[in-house]
Amino acid sequence: MAPQVLGRALVSAKWLSEALRAGRVGTSLRVLDASWYPPQERNARQEFKERHIPGASFFDIEECRDQSSPYDFMLPSESLFADYVGRLGVSNDTHVVVYDGDNLGTFYAPRAWWMFRAFGHKEVSVLNGGFKNWVKEGHPVTAEVSQPAPAVFKAKLNTALLKTFEEMMQNVGSLRFQVVDSRPEGRFRGTELDQGLESGHIPGAVNIPFHSFLTETGHEKSIEEIQQIFREKEVDLSKPLTATCRKGVTACHIALAAYVCGKRDVAIYDGSWSEWFHRAPPRYKVSELKRNKA
Repeated sequence: MAPQVLGRALVSAKWLSEALRAGRVGTSLRVLDASWYPPQERNARQEFKERHIPGASFFDIEECRDQSSPYDFMLPSESLFADYVGRLGVSNDTHVVVYDGDNLGTFYAPRAWWMFRAFGHKEVSVLNGGFKNWVKEGHPVTAEVSQPAPAVFKAKLNTALLKTFEEMMQNVGSLRFQVVDSRPEGRFRGTELDQGLESGHIPGAVNIPFHSFLTETGHEKSIEEIQQIFREKEVDLSKPLTATCRKGVTACHIALAAYVCGKRDVAIYDGSWSEWFHRAPPRYKVSELKRNKA
């Protein structure tokens, strides 16, 4: 079997299939399907029931969040996260592999990867290429739902990986850290609606759409290609960096891409544009559409 590299952000389908064949999925290795889709398009839980990677459990991003927040998918408390992943059989010693079934290859899995890291878990990886490529390469799938034995997980929030609205507001003036926005260009520039919201961006932010880091097949691009993308946008990976998006999901692709390049401390603005739009003063919402109307 291919050797496991601890702390690796990505694992290949070949590596995971060999781990499955060797019977390693269990207390030391857990596989989680972190798929989420707009309800009118696809049903992630139903699709999981119909077919998934053998031994995988469903990581429900709708459940594992701060349900008291008015914003989508905000981080839950330490105790809620610990209880939730413990019920999935994840302990502090478990290597967790996350994937999703999005047609792009990977969409929500980096959010789950970042959540584990934010709560102090280092042994977590994203399945490179996602479920789409797992199936395409002929690896096994099943409808059999596994029942992992509950485990004890102790969560400790690493606040260095998280930015609040107040910290983002302060940074507009101080520019203490770089900000990269992972949304499509039209939403960043403010020329198209962002899921019902007027769009635009935080002053000083740089736009790198998250799919820039994915190949046509849905795999992560090479380290050299990723470094070039950051260089072209004049993002310095040796300096502090925070990622933002619409609701704190695709921003995690920025954190993952930087991690692959050796930068492991990218923070996520959890509230992202959905919070910024509702709380920031108008002058802090940069939009070409508003400028053109003025």
